[in-house]
Amino acid sequence: MYRLIQNGQLLIDDQLVKRDIAIDEKGRITAIEAQITPTDEPTETIFDAQGALVSAGLIDGHVHFRDPGFTDKETLQTGSQAAAHGGYTSVIAMPNLNPVPDNLSDFKTLVARNQTETSVHTYQFAPITGDLVNNDLVDMPAFKAAGAAGFTNDGHGVQDAQTMYLAMQQAAAIDAPIVAHVEDISLVNGGVIHDGAAAKRLNVPGIPSVSESAQVARDIELARATGVHYHICHISTKETVALVRRAKTDGVNITCEVTPHHLLLDDRSIISDDTMLKMNPPLRTLADRQSLWAGLMDGTIDVIATDHAPHTAAEKSQSLLQAPFGIVGSETAFSLLYTHLVVNGPFSLAQLLAKMTTVPAQVFNLPAAGQLRVGDQADIAVFNLTQPTTIQATDFQSKGHNTPFIGETVLGGTELTLVAGQVAYQRSK
Repeated sequence: MYRLIQNGQLLIDDQLVKRDIAIDEKGRITAIEAQITPTDEPTETIFDAQGALVSAGLIDGHVHFRDPGFTDKETLQTGSQAAAHGGYTSVIAMPNLNPVPDNLSDFKTLVARNQTETSVHTYQFAPITGDLVNNDLVDMPAFKAAGAAGFTNDGHGVQDAQTMYLAMQQAAAIDAPIVAHVEDISLVNGGVIHDGAAAKRLNVPGIPSVSESAQVARDIELARATGVHYHICHISTKETVALVRRAKTDGVNITCEVTPHHLLLDDRSIISDDTMLKMNPPLRTLADRQSLWAGLMDGTIDVIATDHAPHTAAEKSQSLLQAPFGIVGSETAFSLLYTHLVVNGPFSLAQLLAKMTTVPAQVFNLPAAGQLRVGDQADIAVFNLTQPTTIQATDFQSKGHNTPFIGETVLGGTELTLVAGQVAYQRSK
């Protein structure tokens, strides 16, 4: 089936410019021009973008699809549909599953399922160690050959320095990234939100900032010694921003990500026992959030990733002390960030799109993603930058509705998502 996107606005040299895009029956972009006349092909489908932004599909380097093991929270199908709803065409899934895919058979099965059961390009991180918590390294060369996009113990972090050092050495030898959940468990002390004013007011245990920055400092020195590509997940503190900035100046091969919720919220939002605001790392202080904005602006922070982490309503209906950490983000990330960072903030549209398309493609070595080019597969997202929409749980494709942003009115809703030229999501008229 041929497709033609007409009357779209492409961002070219920081300017929105009218362009049409033609896509062939193989899902490849064949032309990007000011005006393209429809063909006579009877199977051609024309989508009138009506002046909406037409972008390369977004890339999310951090999602939890919960499948296998936790399919009451999410499945490969629902998670990828949620990603498509948010304009994402490529995602990388985390391995904290049940069973953890720490043997080649389970990992290969998961990679195969990602290719057949998802509606977006779904890549897979492999564990660093067995079961994500012991000190036995997986066979990294074999896992990379089986399709591992990198190695991570997300959800736990590597607590033993020797284990991380050996993992970095092995990953460096095969040119694979170590993707680090940075959290020194010995410093968390059962905390549930940031160790600050909100924790004191609500009389709940807090998670100190040093539990993150101390492990970042350790890992930077290990990365310096090994030369590995070291990528830090969901940074949240001003101390971490400063450490990363200094390490980049020193030439350490380091990248990092920030989530929409850490950019848009801080612990002042936690005024009651509200588990929609419980995530790991926790919402920090206003000063931390301001440092994240500055780090994103100056390039210290490379990419925006959602850490899409669905849970059931029953789980999140518990108290802060009992409920699991996590927030969904795939379906709301672009619209929230466009509204708050671009329309009402200091960022340009070009800066935002770079952090969600071209830069993550470079960081995670996805050369076929992140740009609109003739000859490439048509991974495309269309966003309406002018029509306000209200975030509603009933519109979600995800099984999880655990987000504090429900009810917020935003700009930048997704109109259409194409993955290799095929419709993965289209807004109902």
